[in-house]
Amino acid sequence: MKLAVYNEIVDLMRKYKTRDEALRHIAPRYPDVSVGALGSIFAQDYQKKMRKTHHLHYSPDTTEYYYDKYKDGVDSGQKHVIMTIARNIDLSPSLLSRMILERHLSRTKYGGDNPPRSQVTQMMKDTTLIENPVLANEIYECVLSDDQYGPLVDKIKHSIGHEYEFKLNRTLDSLKLSYIGEDQMRAKGYDKTPDVKLEVPIAVDGHMVNWIESKASFGDEYSHRSYLKDQFWSYWNRFGPGMVIYWFGFIDELDSNTEKGIILRDSFPESIVRLNPVVKLK
Repeated sequence: MKLAVYNEIVDLMRKYKTRDEALRHIAPRYPDVSVGALGSIFAQDYQKKMRKTHHLHYSPDTTEYYYDKYKDGVDSGQKHVIMTIARNIDLSPSLLSRMILERHLSRTKYGGDNPPRSQVTQMMKDTTLIENPVLANEIYECVLSDDQYGPLVDKIKHSIGHEYEFKLNRTLDSLKLSYIGEDQMRAKGYDKTPDVKLEVPIAVDGHMVNWIESKASFGDEYSHRSYLKDQFWSYWNRFGPGMVIYWFGFIDELDSNTEKGIILRDSFPESIVRLNPVVKLK
């Protein structure tokens, strides 16, 4: 996808509040872009917005105000209080519910101090651990309703990631390419590992590939730059040139490190060149 097309899509998406609404209007205008790619783009842009505005909502005075607003709503017999507040302030319901849970625990159990993050995280994952049944129900509703943030979304992303890693492994198996996975590499002492290290390199469009990383997402500028810094260059330093597969596509202009040893694709290449280890070089 060209950068100009990506920017057009993002600008259109920002006109809509929900993922379903955005995809319903945008998908017919871009028939060559998969729904999976559009969904991934929407999620990435939404998360960027949450990161940019998070500090505006997370000051002590603001979280106190949100908690008091929640309490007033519950005390007056209202339903779906946290969802309503989140909609009005344009904040992820899961993020807001976590803030309110932290404030609730701070007031009721920790004498005004912040509760342990691990405890809050566990309660967000399992709302039956929350003693207040009304708050537990409100947070459970937020977690189920939030399709962009929260523990349920994290599990879905993790599951999709595994699905595409399995797809990559199945492809390699069908081609009878020998490889080792992350667990095997970690057992050998590597701390940062790609999804696959080929035992015998292949060539793709004239470029050597020693390792393959599977990304079940769209490759936008922000995520790709982060991956390069935190993952891909580390793999390159340890294992040499490699390939990244963004299964939901990527911005074409980001494929700029081919000559340095990192190529991008949106599927496993149909044409590869195998190195025959039996042939001896003279």
